[in-house]
Amino acid sequence: MTLAQPDLLSPEAVADPYPMLADLRERDPVHWSERYRSWFVTRYADVDAALRDPRFSSDRIAPYRRARLSGPDTDPAVRAAFGVLENWMVFKDPPDHTRLRKLLGRAFTPRAVERVRTRVAEIADELLDALADRSEADLIGEFAYPLTASVVAEMLGVPRVDRDRFKDWSDRITGLVFGGMGDADRHTDGAGGMAELTAYLGELVAHHEREPADDLLSALVRARDSGDALSHEEVVATGVLLLFAGHETTTNVIGNGIRALLEHPGQAPDAPGTVEETLRFDGPAKTIARLMATDVELGGRTLRAGERVFLCPAAANRDPDVFADPDRFDVGRKPGRQLGFGVGLHYCLGAPLARLEASIAIPAVFRRLPALRPTGTPEWHPVLLSRGMTAFPVEF
Repeated sequence: MTLAQPDLLSPEAVADPYPMLADLRERDPVHWSERYRSWFVTRYADVDAALRDPRFSSDRIAPYRRARLSGPDTDPAVRAAFGVLENWMVFKDPPDHTRLRKLLGRAFTPRAVERVRTRVAEIADELLDALADRSEADLIGEFAYPLTASVVAEMLGVPRVDRDRFKDWSDRITGLVFGGMGDADRHTDGAGGMAELTAYLGELVAHHEREPADDLLSALVRARDSGDALSHEEVVATGVLLLFAGHETTTNVIGNGIRALLEHPGQAPDAPGTVEETLRFDGPAKTIARLMATDVELGGRTLRAGERVFLCPAAANRDPDVFADPDRFDVGRKPGRQLGFGVGLHYCLGAPLARLEASIAIPAVFRRLPALRPTGTPEWHPVLLSRGMTAFPVEF
């Protein structure tokens, strides 16, 4: 394998990125890729430090929109779609990030998460009941996705009848968010999905502004801090973020966790460390994109202001300098410092909800579907940032 042009979107790397990432981590841990015109950072110490360093900026959508989407030939729908992304908290630096996270945190509290514990178990059982008389299924499309989408939709106050529509919208905007660089049509198709989703949520937010309810959208509308508030556009953009990230990440944790357990028999699905080991061994974040705000020396290289950097939790979480026998899946492993949900200011706000859902869903699958085993080859999202399956066929 050559390191001259490692391609993380090649079919073999999409299916299993870890050999390529390990080679990068060992031979060129701060690697400039001509293919992607970006840096790839793979050692744990470097990824951990960079995630905490404000010079590695999260504000990468606004510069891209100004530089690449301001011309007269730009599709207005694509410009509008990136305008929604620009309002996402995850693409902001302080002080904007601080303001949005504080306001959102007041609506997305641990108490609100704990309130859904019983409902998560009920939805999981309902979905597994539907499989009871069958012998095969797609665990992503028929379990992990509808579970996580239903939970976040109920929290936001989305009517049940509309929830199936979010699958199509979410799939279409995945390329915008997660970097499916191999798809030339990803911006156009993603913009269409974003337009439909924001139009739907705009009407739903307007309804909650007129008639508040006991749900997350109404809580966002009511959020106040020293006279500050989320604007209508910010509430809509945050709703899009929560609907997308609130199911995408957790779907991947559940799917990857079940797959790891099936490939490593003898591990306990309900062990206290199962979710944490899944996050380390095959977590939902393959890479995290940052934009250099200033020149930084790292690993003997100079990362210049304006250059893009992909920080790689998938590589860091298997760094042998931090984790013993890192390529071994072990739910009994002593809890470590895995970076599956990031670290620092941008540590995933929905991490408690994702952990709760995965800790309920994964054991439920093994309890309810005896003799579970995979069939065929899983299909993976061909993107740079996330690590998750589009389909996971199994029989039982």
